[in-house]
Amino acid sequence: MLHHVAGWLRSEGWSRRRWARWIGRGWAQVAYGYGVEPTWLEVNQVDIPVVGLPDAFAGFRIVQLSDFHAKHNVTPTYLGEAVALAHAQAPDVAVLTGDFVHKGFKYVEDVARTLGQLKAPGGVFAVLGNHDFSVRNALGIRRYRHLHRAVGDALMAQGIRVLRNETVRLDRGSAHIYLTGVEDLWSRSCDVERALDGLHPEVPRVVLAHNPRTIEHLNGHRCDLMLSGHTHGGQVHVPGIGRPTLSKKAKVFAAGLYQYRDTYLYVNKGVGFGFRFRFGVRPEVAVATLHTASSK
Repeated sequence: MLHHVAGWLRSEGWSRRRWARWIGRGWAQVAYGYGVEPTWLEVNQVDIPVVGLPDAFAGFRIVQLSDFHAKHNVTPTYLGEAVALAHAQAPDVAVLTGDFVHKGFKYVEDVARTLGQLKAPGGVFAVLGNHDFSVRNALGIRRYRHLHRAVGDALMAQGIRVLRNETVRLDRGSAHIYLTGVEDLWSRSCDVERALDGLHPEVPRVVLAHNPRTIEHLNGHRCDLMLSGHTHGGQVHVPGIGRPTLSKKAKVFAAGLYQYRDTYLYVNKGVGFGFRFRFGVRPEVAVATLHTASSK
């Protein structure tokens, strides 16, 4: 009898220790996901081969920041750290791919002033995201009707060129490439045809589009590189489980570099966050470097 009781106590003690370890690991992961990773910035660099890239643009560096979601817990101090890290990459051009505010007008001026500190020799360019249009889904219903105008005007006042279904030419001596920006896919203002109309087909082009699924609307137009954001990489990526916060469609272009037909697509994980939690999906500064490719 005493032997059985001692055995049960040993088994019960082992079980409790196991549960204690499991609970301890769980709380440590939660604390990390809430307190560390949401503001632990990383730099990710990708090399992009471009057919017909002028020699003058070989090694051209584009730094990308995205999805700032300015609000009470995404502060100017933290966003300033992202700007400083972007500066440190010595970009030729800087691009910002949307969701400057999380919701409402309160933080519009703050985020614009902070991002206005970002400089690059070839300029700083931006497109707006669905949160800037106060649109939360593909239905395109806007809560704050004129928010996108306030965000765009604030950025422009800081010297950041906001591209709205339009293209600018980036020059280096007598050579040039195109930089195109389109409105957010859910805004019901996205017009890829208008943005790319009349461009010379032999001139390389980079397209800024907040939602990565905009790549499915190119309709045969040349696009050597599309830079997007929107997904935040799901903010949670668990090995063996994946990205549980993303829909099946969103998982198609979740984070990082993809190739879709003749186009490279880079999906930035963003700087800010919707809910304050990241696990396995650190916020990022991305650097795309253009190189000459011999053929498609």
